[in-house]
Amino acid sequence: METVTSTPGLRRYVAALRAQGARTAFVPTMGNLHAGHLELVRQARLQADRVIVSIFVNPAQFGPQEDYGNYPHTPEHDRDALLGAGADLLFMPGVAEIYPQGPDRTTIVEVPGLNRILEGEHRPTHFNGVTTVVAKLFNLVQPDVAVFGEKDYQQLLLIRRMVADLCMPVAIAGVATVREADGLAMSSRNGYLAPAERALAPRLYAVLSEVKTRVEAGGPDLAMIEQAALAELAAAGFQPDYVSVRRQSDLALPRTGDTALIALAAARLGPTRLIDNIFISEA
Repeated sequence: METVTSTPGLRRYVAALRAQGARTAFVPTMGNLHAGHLELVRQARLQADRVIVSIFVNPAQFGPQEDYGNYPHTPEHDRDALLGAGADLLFMPGVAEIYPQGPDRTTIVEVPGLNRILEGEHRPTHFNGVTTVVAKLFNLVQPDVAVFGEKDYQQLLLIRRMVADLCMPVAIAGVATVREADGLAMSSRNGYLAPAERALAPRLYAVLSEVKTRVEAGGPDLAMIEQAALAELAAAGFQPDYVSVRRQSDLALPRTGDTALIALAAARLGPTRLIDNIFISEA
């Protein structure tokens, strides 16, 4: 596996792949890799001749009070893990490589509407930072397919919308959430959890599973189900931001006749903010 840190180095590698007619898959990450990331790489390997992975902790997607300065960096571990998972190239740019004028003076890529609900209500600048950096990375890597995890489901839909709206020639593949044995969705931020918080954290997915059961059983209206889930999380020791049942296709509020739904949740345990979701098929 090769490692490059500069745009010219990446462009030379990409040009050589195109000259060979190789199909390229891309997995963008912020590093501190876990089994969920490596599953993305393995799925990418199945869809292409070459797999490029980026590690870039993107300052533009962190709010003023968020953990950009403390986000964990584990480059040696990440290189070894990617080598084992079958990556061909690791792109590790610095901030100046991606934002030559600085993150605050860059052109912004915005997906209106979808960027302001759910996560966007609680992290109002987050998704503009995500779509901007992903657009930049797509222009640099020029992949045939890019692979994202379904744990960040709203992000996945935003990327798909951006690609469609801007006519980008990139297929977007989603990969099912990888979980710990106790149900906790794998996340780089799980390492922030204190032992007692880690023991409690799987309750988030358990509550979402209860929401799924109640909706699929045709229980009371969705607002009552959501409020009951919020109360349950708060009673367990979480500080919930939201629990919401939405349409899978566009995260709009469900209408009569919608059957492909998803329940999404975000909640804090101490300083750590967790997100998760579960698909629902309403009869």
